[in-house]
Amino acid sequence: MADVKPAEIARLAEQYTPDMVRFLRAMIAIPSESAGEQQVVACIRAEMERVGFDEVKIDGLGNILGRVGSGRTVIAIDGHVDTVGVGDPATWKVDPYRGDLKDGVIYGRGASDQEAGIAAAVHGARILKELGLFGDFQLWVTGTVLEEDCDGLCWQYILKEGVLKPDVVVITEPTNLAVYRGHRGRMEIEVRVPGRSCHGSAPERGVNAVYGMAPIIADIERLNERLAAGADPFLGKGSVTISEIRSTSPSLCAVADSCTIHLDRRLTRGETLESSVAEIAALAGVRRADATVKVLDYARAAYTGLVYPTQKYYPTWLQEEEAPAVRAAVEAATAALGHAPAVGKWTFSTNGVATCGRFGVPTVGFGPANEIYAHSPDDQCPVEHLTRAAAFYAAFPRCFVGVRG
Repeated sequence: MADVKPAEIARLAEQYTPDMVRFLRAMIAIPSESAGEQQVVACIRAEMERVGFDEVKIDGLGNILGRVGSGRTVIAIDGHVDTVGVGDPATWKVDPYRGDLKDGVIYGRGASDQEAGIAAAVHGARILKELGLFGDFQLWVTGTVLEEDCDGLCWQYILKEGVLKPDVVVITEPTNLAVYRGHRGRMEIEVRVPGRSCHGSAPERGVNAVYGMAPIIADIERLNERLAAGADPFLGKGSVTISEIRSTSPSLCAVADSCTIHLDRRLTRGETLESSVAEIAALAGVRRADATVKVLDYARAAYTGLVYPTQKYYPTWLQEEEAPAVRAAVEAATAALGHAPAVGKWTFSTNGVATCGRFGVPTVGFGPANEIYAHSPDDQCPVEHLTRAAAFYAAFPRCFVGVRG
């Protein structure tokens, strides 16, 4: 990697760290929950234009895409720009929208998940351009929307609508500066038991849907235990849990005429939408209660007003250790860190469910911050991680082109 000039990359990454800190704090200060990302997208656009991107555009869903270079190989470094909400403000020790900087750590909603990745990627592209580290490739930094609501929908739009056709995607979700090569998939399933209402003073006249659901709940708990038998050595086991239960009735003095549960199903290697639905449908309690089982849909308008519906099915994805994207990421990370990186996987889900899981685009992860702080009132990112991540993003494109041949 001598021609990639790692020492010069490291020097500029250090030089631009104050800019990354300023930029990250500016993004944190803008509330940007899913479908409300317009202002943070404007902030990112201004930064891309300020540091000299060759092209900046916003697509119909509201994703922002910035390019440097113009070669044939298309490399995308992706970070979602939406965040979850704050939750109970009393659980926060800092103002979640101030971007506090203390003892070398930046705090606030989105610091780890995952505006730090965007800050480092934009300035990584800046470093690459300033040093002229171009080959036959173009680098796009994509700030994508609606990920917290529906992971991968942004990339479904980008790929299906021909906005961009990358040869590789780097996900900048937090990895604690490790190289990640996949994660379990997930899906959202609803199970509904019908009943028949009657006055609560004579429940024997009706059919209580809650009682019909009770055996199904026990069946699902046992199913989760059985899923351990299909554990993958790298990804681990699939899982299923009930995240919500609700019922309906004409009044609180009446028997429930329906009961519905919401299932969070995590998918390991080899598990699919079809196999997971079939497992639920085959449960004794489901058959006995004549329950319906369905995969839920997502159809929320983006901040642009566009509705782009999809099923809430997010496929498992995995790159083997010898895949060119992984090898290139290890090479770039070694240069950025000064030592070989850890190689692992995310516990949660990312846009890789679309890029690699649905569409087979080689995908790998490297990001600042630790995922344990995602969605928590301790949301944070070390400043040093911004420096190292920017160096990685500047080095990765040439590493990938070199490894691929």
